[in-house]
Amino acid sequence: MFRSLYRHGFARVAACVGRSHIADPDANAAEIRRLAEACDRDGVAVAVFPELCLSGYALEDLLLQETLLDRVEAALETLVEASRGLMPVLVVGAPLRHRNRIYNTAAVIHRGRLLGVVPKSYLPNYREFYEKRHFAPGAGITAETIRIAQAEAPFGTDLLFEAEDLPGLVLGVEICEDMWIPVPPSALAALAGATLLANLSGSPITIGRAESRTLLCRSASARCLSAYIYAAAGPGESTTDLAWDGQTAIYEDGEVLAEGARFPVEPQVTLADIDLDRLRQERAQMGSFDDNRTALMPGAPAYRRVPFRVAPPDSDLGFHRIVERFPFVPADPARLAQDCYEGYNIQVAGLAQRLQAIGTRRVVIGISGGLDSTHALIVAARAFDQLGLPRSDILTYTMPGFATSDETRTNAHRLMASLGTRAAELDIRPAARQMLTDMGHPFGRGEEVYDVTFENVQAGLRTDYLFRLANQHDAIVIGTGDLSELALGWCTYGVGDQMSHYAVNAGVPKTLIQHLIRWVIASGQFSQEVGRTLEAILDTEISPELVPAREGETIQSTESKIGPYALQDFNLFYTLRYGYRPSKIAFLSLMAWEDAARGPWPPGFPDAKRGAYALPEIRAWLAVFLRRFFGFSQFKRSALPNGPKVAAGGALSPRGDWRAPSDGNARAWLEELERTIPQA
Repeated sequence: MFRSLYRHGFARVAACVGRSHIADPDANAAEIRRLAEACDRDGVAVAVFPELCLSGYALEDLLLQETLLDRVEAALETLVEASRGLMPVLVVGAPLRHRNRIYNTAAVIHRGRLLGVVPKSYLPNYREFYEKRHFAPGAGITAETIRIAQAEAPFGTDLLFEAEDLPGLVLGVEICEDMWIPVPPSALAALAGATLLANLSGSPITIGRAESRTLLCRSASARCLSAYIYAAAGPGESTTDLAWDGQTAIYEDGEVLAEGARFPVEPQVTLADIDLDRLRQERAQMGSFDDNRTALMPGAPAYRRVPFRVAPPDSDLGFHRIVERFPFVPADPARLAQDCYEGYNIQVAGLAQRLQAIGTRRVVIGISGGLDSTHALIVAARAFDQLGLPRSDILTYTMPGFATSDETRTNAHRLMASLGTRAAELDIRPAARQMLTDMGHPFGRGEEVYDVTFENVQAGLRTDYLFRLANQHDAIVIGTGDLSELALGWCTYGVGDQMSHYAVNAGVPKTLIQHLIRWVIASGQFSQEVGRTLEAILDTEISPELVPAREGETIQSTESKIGPYALQDFNLFYTLRYGYRPSKIAFLSLMAWEDAARGPWPPGFPDAKRGAYALPEIRAWLAVFLRRFFGFSQFKRSALPNGPKVAAGGALSPRGDWRAPSDGNARAWLEELERTIPQA
């Protein structure tokens, strides 16, 4: 089923906290079983429970009592049997005897099997912790087996648990203190191939400790290019000298996917859907990750891999993951403000450095009254301010053509005047009409033929004028085209808007440009008069304004030709940043866009434009994207002028993030789309 998360490289995981029953393994096993059954109903692949949850954590010297340890083993055996009909891998904390010592361990259980037991490597023995009084450290224990009742299982810190039927799901386990040391076991497990890292924690709560845990878990997931599942002891633990908050959280590559309520009164299960493909892609692209393994582990013993099969359902389980509608534009207000501040200043700094380096004091920009040229101009204005250059040396030209509207023409003049640039209007229509006539084009004979030649004559003339004006005034031409247009090839090659001396917008997608302009207004970068003009430009329909509208027709719309930029920027992000299959991109797009009421929108996004897209629309526009991106437009990107990378999602410079043959094709991507994405 197309809506099944497991079909698209995701795996559902859970961080579980039940009510602890002090020194009562049977009751704890029953509690774990109840939560495990809930996880099974939710389609969970891996469920992680707190440290020593089978016995209780704060037992002190009770942990040395034979009676308790016997009951722990019996309860573990019961839990193993109870798991026989359950889907999730259960990672459960238990004090277990091995050889002459007692170990603080994580028992990994699945479908009636004890897959393995991982001992805690590093034991805290400071402040409120006295674990060395009861346990032996597990660091260095490898290639051993442990016997629990009649069963034998692998025992050691060298264990990884690999799902044979979910590519990329490899589980590594560490326990509480293990993550607080300089080189935690999880780092070595990740280098050995673990993509899912589980931390079973006791961790009594004190003021500020939850923040420290979050920092460590999030950092571990980022450095290890992994998912990190954290579950700390909660209600029911002994409060003789300590208290417990039951913190649960799930992270992926530095991002928080889910957090449970702290200090829960009742048991809780925190769910998230991990993107296994993302983790594999990140590791494949970041070669230094594997170089680190080669350098640190050349002679280390190999990790033992214990196989299992999840056998997930091929059904719609919902989706426990927030998918940003605009992956280049975060919905969180603080994050968006920070991104806009950085993005705008990256562009300003890039242009300022280029002007200083070449010793040029003037720039030429064509101003259409649309988003891209507007943003390029406010970048140039701020760069000139920083360099102490007069804005009168920003030479701005509005060049009306056959379809230029009064609205955009007025906005262009208002913007140029309010910013104090040297402004002029250069009507390209006489030159365009003469060129079309000289070419023998039907328009030159008075016929209403508005083909691609008609459009490109206008686009080419504008660029030609700008370059010659730059020659005349010892200036450089500032490019205004954006990342989205480059991805789709929506620009005129060579003597056209694809070319400039410095392309300040080449690293900025269309959906982000709108928010950068909103941020410029809100942060008071320019006068209120400039702000009012910018607001008017934001409200204008996106159009190249090259084809005149006949009576009763609407103006030429870019998005009606190449698709909504909201969808195409979404497609671009997941193609460029992660290299996903079309089917996965469509699934994510459906999760983000099928319901306008689901999830947050970026601040300031107009209510009237908060739309939704169904799968047929998503599929159709994705096909357009694939044809244009892979099968048509690379030759334009291969000759891309200089300009700064701005978005973490990537850039399309042939000298940077994206290098591809200009004579490629889209067949493989379109075939995958046709084969895997349903029509409805």
